[in-house]
Amino acid sequence: MTKPALLSLAVFLGLCLTGGAQPQTATLNETQRITHLLNRVGFGPRPGDVERVRQMGASKYIEQQLRPELIDDSATDIRLEPFDTLHMSIGEIFEHFADPQMILQQLNNNAGGGGTPDQAAQRQKVQAYIQQMGISPPQRLAQELAAQKLVRAVSSERQLQEVLTDFWYNHFNIFIGKGVDRFLTTDFEMNAIRPHVLGKFKDLLMATAKSPAMMFYLDNVLSTSPDPRALAAAPARGGINENYARELMELHTLGVDGGYTQQDVTEVARAFTGWSIAQAPDANGMAQQARQAARVGLGQPPGQRGDFMFRPFMHDSGIKTVLGHTINAGGGIEDGEQVIDILAHHPSTARFIATKLVRRFVSDTPPPSLVDRVSATYMKTDGDIREMMRVILTSPEFAAPDAVQAKVKSPFELVVSAIRLLGGRTDGSPQLVQAIERMGQPLYRYEAPTGFPDRASYWMNNGVLVERINFGIALTSNRIPGTRVDLKGYKDPESAALVLGSPEFQKK
Repeated sequence: MTKPALLSLAVFLGLCLTGGAQPQTATLNETQRITHLLNRVGFGPRPGDVERVRQMGASKYIEQQLRPELIDDSATDIRLEPFDTLHMSIGEIFEHFADPQMILQQLNNNAGGGGTPDQAAQRQKVQAYIQQMGISPPQRLAQELAAQKLVRAVSSERQLQEVLTDFWYNHFNIFIGKGVDRFLTTDFEMNAIRPHVLGKFKDLLMATAKSPAMMFYLDNVLSTSPDPRALAAAPARGGINENYARELMELHTLGVDGGYTQQDVTEVARAFTGWSIAQAPDANGMAQQARQAARVGLGQPPGQRGDFMFRPFMHDSGIKTVLGHTINAGGGIEDGEQVIDILAHHPSTARFIATKLVRRFVSDTPPPSLVDRVSATYMKTDGDIREMMRVILTSPEFAAPDAVQAKVKSPFELVVSAIRLLGGRTDGSPQLVQAIERMGQPLYRYEAPTGFPDRASYWMNNGVLVERINFGIALTSNRIPGTRVDLKGYKDPESAALVLGSPEFQKK
């Protein structure tokens, strides 16, 4: 790309990252309305999508997207076939994947400690064991998880389902780099998040609460009753851990101003004691459920290792009071299930979830009138996400001119929408994932339980300008392995890159 064009692109990006929505006319024409819809319901239009929606009608398109199970997406299924880890149970993952460092430690322990001090000999020992047992390193799990996310977002006809999978994963964020979550995150997205993105919020909340990935990430596997008998049975855990209880209320349901107290946090933590993982990690985070541990007699059968497990001997069965509700003494796993029910039906949860959905689909400053209606729909429909989304997508606030380009695309959204705009395809290669990370969004690797902020101010900083420029150049030059775009309709790669750098494209 020539220097003048590069400077022009930098100017475009600077304009994009220093302002909000551009002034809009009093009304939108049909093309503007459809483009806006495709940018919010999905990851932007592909060539021909605007005309396709025009012919079927925007209302019909919305209803179609609200029922993804009725949309044929077999072409995307074919593109996902190489990623066999997506269909593995947790037990199967622990059968086939293990950290080389853990293998070395276990081999040295089996040999009587110490091991060979020569690093080259140690590597050979581990490689021989890996080949003998058919084990793969956990990096492949992360690579396939990120790849499938990109393939689905670019190719899937079920665009709203993919947007909501991204939204809800971020809402219930876990960090794949924390210990055993390297082995558990695939199950978290495939089985706790994805099946429930348009269902009842309570079902989604329960699925995440019982997810081994969440139990480990927020330390509930370490939480046990302060009863001396429980402590004697699990001395490494050391009593109640409040991490999950606090984030459950602050980030997953009620919101920080949702009306709970520190006493509620403690009571909720007591209710979730005993919610754990089969063959759970110890207090230092070492994954006992790795394959090599099972082979020396430490594990359950493959189908159980790493699965959710309730441990009655760790549970505090005393009476509890949560947000004014009494949970009677003598309970077990149902204590935590009652807490989920209380939180899922709380008005503060309805408002908190409504606000986040409206912020994601309408504006960084959610219109109060729409938040009120979506919150009321939550309460009326028992937290039906599909019905809340219908209210949002058919609302006048959603279609208002000042909602158009009111949000800045995250790096993930930018990459996917660019490939779609240019009629491209991708296999989700590591190089594409790395490009997104360089722009500030490491997939599945946001460490805090808050998830990535859903506001333009988080993505608007000069530090990412060069990376966004570099991505546009690399994409339009077809220099990203595993990703190809079609520049038909553009004079040259430079002109296509300028389109990707324009304020109109960088926003949604």
